[in-house]
Amino acid sequence: MLVQASQGQSGAAHVVVLGNEKGGSGKSTTALHIAVALLKAGQRVATIDLDCRQQSFTHYINNRAAWARRTGLGLELPTHRCIKLGETMQVAENENSEFLQFMDAVSAVEASFDFIVIDTPGTDSYLMRLAHSMADTLVTPINDSFLDFDVLGTVDPANYAVTGESHYAEMVRDVRRKRRQLDGSSTDWIVVRNRLSMLGSRNKQLVAEGLKDLSLRLGFRYVDGFAERVVYREFFPRGLTALDEIDEATLGMRPNLGHLTAREEVTSLLRQLKLPLDERGRRRAANRAEWFSQVDKPLEVHDILGA
Repeated sequence: MLVQASQGQSGAAHVVVLGNEKGGSGKSTTALHIAVALLKAGQRVATIDLDCRQQSFTHYINNRAAWARRTGLGLELPTHRCIKLGETMQVAENENSEFLQFMDAVSAVEASFDFIVIDTPGTDSYLMRLAHSMADTLVTPINDSFLDFDVLGTVDPANYAVTGESHYAEMVRDVRRKRRQLDGSSTDWIVVRNRLSMLGSRNKQLVAEGLKDLSLRLGFRYVDGFAERVVYREFFPRGLTALDEIDEATLGMRPNLGHLTAREEVTSLLRQLKLPLDERGRRRAANRAEWFSQVDKPLEVHDILGA
């Protein structure tokens, strides 16, 4: 059974924000997997890319659309907006332009979509903080190392005990507090451990112990995410996810055990996020699955987020 997360306003889209002030943690990969999972569950999903310069999320979605056109596959696509980088010499003017674009993008979808998935840049900015303040669910992917742990907390070099909170954690704590004061809503914060080692290691255990300590201080949940697998890198040029139908036509190659294992770990992550599904969307997904079964083309993943 899914746990209903807190939403700011009745009838408003549930906002999922991917945030971390360090690049290379898997934000865009995680964001698209979340969006596609929700689409497969019959939800109406809009996506926004706030990383005006890198635009990895946008490129991933564009690759998916291009591969669908090329192959004729019915790959699910969200309604997407990418915020354009301000190009004047005035910082204030650029920030205002980006802010207006963001507000326009949110206003266009917040009342007619079930979910908005927002990917943020790996740098501190006004828009990044604004998105965090809007989050109903905040997902912070980190690589399973103390280099990435550093955005959340500091540790003693002798015994690896947590000694304090870092800049990003302090920022998240501040925006969550202001959100509660403003409208009484809470943000479900989940830290996702990506690039997990296939084998157990002392580093893996120490990072887990540090996250457990920090989770009690800061009020987040931490869960295992994606292991270090080549398949995730192979997905990007075609815009695919581990949740898409795994066959040669979709992948452009013969699937292997790595693809199936990736699907299992992605499915496990999505269940642990406990996102609130709209019941009408559930019915849409069930009807779609029934239709596919009647044409002898069953959906392999029709209930990814649980019942």
